[in-house]
Amino acid sequence: MKMKIKIIALGKIKEKFLKDGIGEFLKRLTPYASVEIVELQPVEIKDENLTEKALLQEGEKILSHIKTDSFVITLEINGKQLSSEEFASKISEISNSGVSELVFVIGSSCGISRIVSQRANLKLSMSKMTFLHQFARLILVEQIYRAFKILKNETYHK
Repeated sequence: MKMKIKIIALGKIKEKFLKDGIGEFLKRLTPYASVEIVELQPVEIKDENLTEKALLQEGEKILSHIKTDSFVITLEINGKQLSSEEFASKISEISNSGVSELVFVIGSSCGISRIVSQRANLKLSMSKMTFLHQFARLILVEQIYRAFKILKNETYHK
């Protein structure tokens, strides 16, 4: 049975080159997993003092898309850093544990709500570097694809 993966992301991807890249990796992932991307509208912050309140509203929206038995991985600055091989092993471990759905959460440019972070089974950091927020989605789908290639012992990963 193919693994079910959901990526919950705040905001839309506007740049064509990013949409094309994400689309390409989603297509390549088809034999390995069923991947759904849920785009949520970020809460507009007009006052820096209301950031926490906005994150909480976003958090409630995010949690409404997560089932109780889903394995949740949040992308967070202070999360754990994994190599591509370690990431592949983690996906294999999750898949073999009988989890019905693996959910990745990409917060807004202001971060991720505490309530979502607390729901996470794993907090993951992509890098100590700072990327454009929209790049996270492209990097994530590429790394998921790479993980399946590693697990299947297929050429792609170098």
